[in-house]
Amino acid sequence: MAYIRQVEPQDAQGLLKTQYEAGLKRAGKVFNILRIQSLTPDALDATMDFYTRVMLGKGPLRRWVRELLATVVSKANGCVY
Repeated sequence: MAYIRQVEPQDAQGLLKTQYEAGLKRAGKVFNILRIQSLTPDALDATMDFYTRVMLGKGPLRRWVRELLATVVSKANGCVY
């Protein structure tokens, strides 16, 4: 299995700490998808901004439909995450 260096939540500072705290608030834990981007907090911040706009922004699709589409596309792409 591949290993990606990560910043642990207890070692996070600044923008990364803010993103980790937001992750804890959303899900009760810091998921690996956040941790693997921890070495570039500005990229993580942009990723989360994009995700929030796509999943929670205004548009014709309901949130559950957006999540379902993301799940179907991940499955079609062979992504187990």
